[in-house]
Amino acid sequence: MLGIKNGKRLNEFYPDYVIFDLETTGISCYNDKIVEISAIKVKDGDVIEEFSELVNPERKIPYYATRVNGITDDMVETERIFDDVLPDFLDFIGDNILVGHNIHAFDMKFLYRESARMYGKTLTNDYVDTLYYARKRLPRLPHHRLVDLADYFDISTAGAHRALNDCRMNQKVYERLSEL
Repeated sequence: MLGIKNGKRLNEFYPDYVIFDLETTGISCYNDKIVEISAIKVKDGDVIEEFSELVNPERKIPYYATRVNGITDDMVETERIFDDVLPDFLDFIGDNILVGHNIHAFDMKFLYRESARMYGKTLTNDYVDTLYYARKRLPRLPHHRLVDLADYFDISTAGAHRALNDCRMNQKVYERLSEL
């Protein structure tokens, strides 16, 4: 879970995993803050538990971020700050393999930063980025965004860009990719 070395990126299917997603105030893992974190624990293809929290970023959420994820300042005003949420998230994920879409270039960097800031250690969980996995399994597909993959597999994209909805969508995509 926490240690001195980042987890490594894997590129295959694992039947037991935790799929997660973040929504943030922007795209900079150096300056932006997390406003929502969600995760789904999966065992042998079955969802066994969910985790989801809005997070008070202790700053205004930029208009462009709200336009993407629909999360407003009013929605997070009374929510816990990330320092209070991270320990619960770490307990939820344990030592499980993490799965998420574009997490190698985005979400993991936020978690590495926050873990180092709070604990002086990094997140050691290995992870599967479904963007890379989809490129491997569907190389001829012109785009590999999560909504494109969901459309390809005829999976609903309703509620996209909210963390828990993206987790649910991506869990189905990951399972379908494993069948190819």
